[in-house]
Amino acid sequence: MKSAITVLKEQIEHFYLIRRLSLYELKSHNRNNYLGMAWEIINPIIQILIYWFVFGTIRKRAPIEIAGMEVPFFTWLLAGFFLWVFCYQSIIQGSKSIYSRLRMLSKMNFPMSVIPNYVIFSKFYIHLIMLLISIVIFQFSGYYATIYYWQFIYFIIATFCLLFSISLITSTLSTMIRDIHMFLNSTLRMLLYLSGVLWPITLLDDFPKLMQLMKLNPLFYLIQGYRAAFFGTDWYFITHWQYTLYFWGLVIVLFIIGSVLHIKFRRHFIDYL
Repeated sequence: MKSAITVLKEQIEHFYLIRRLSLYELKSHNRNNYLGMAWEIINPIIQILIYWFVFGTIRKRAPIEIAGMEVPFFTWLLAGFFLWVFCYQSIIQGSKSIYSRLRMLSKMNFPMSVIPNYVIFSKFYIHLIMLLISIVIFQFSGYYATIYYWQFIYFIIATFCLLFSISLITSTLSTMIRDIHMFLNSTLRMLLYLSGVLWPITLLDDFPKLMQLMKLNPLFYLIQGYRAAFFGTDWYFITHWQYTLYFWGLVIVLFIIGSVLHIKFRRHFIDYL
């Protein structure tokens, strides 16, 4: 618990630095491209257009039923896809955030726990832009903004806490064992199909145990929360309070584990240069 408090204090004390480094990270990552940071938006848009072309035209999917109303498949997909992109990019980049910066460790005058955080933050700016674009599209699609949009604030915070907790663990392990990053990359690609992003998990109604197992994935909780906000169905984190307790319990456990690992091994990170 002491390690978790230490890491938490480091994030609070260096929050201003995290924001500055995240902006620098975003700019430096795209400095060699003619379109610069625009590619951070273009890439996910191209991805969603590919899914729309495949599932919305060539192999047209039936509308998805949400809270008694039928929703076009592409609109349903859009409600959770950009959150998935944010999670995927943050976990992948966060896992290699420390070992890819080992050469600069000797020049740093801030704690290493800040590194995964500012890497995630750099992806967070793009996610906010994509979220605004999605909201605009929803308005033109006839799904207007409601009071339920306020729960976006909650789910953004919840997403950030989950991603940072995971990145504390994976960035530490990946620094010592580089294969962890490769394994994580492959696993997350598989989770795209197991998180309820591309298909409704209700298709597994005939397999209740399998459906409950898939719901243990915390990304499913976040994606369903985003959809509840977009379509104005309910206050998801309240109506599913048991799931909310499970989610935060898991986040706390992951954060404690990540903090203990990070504090224990970070003094030895330079040895893996």
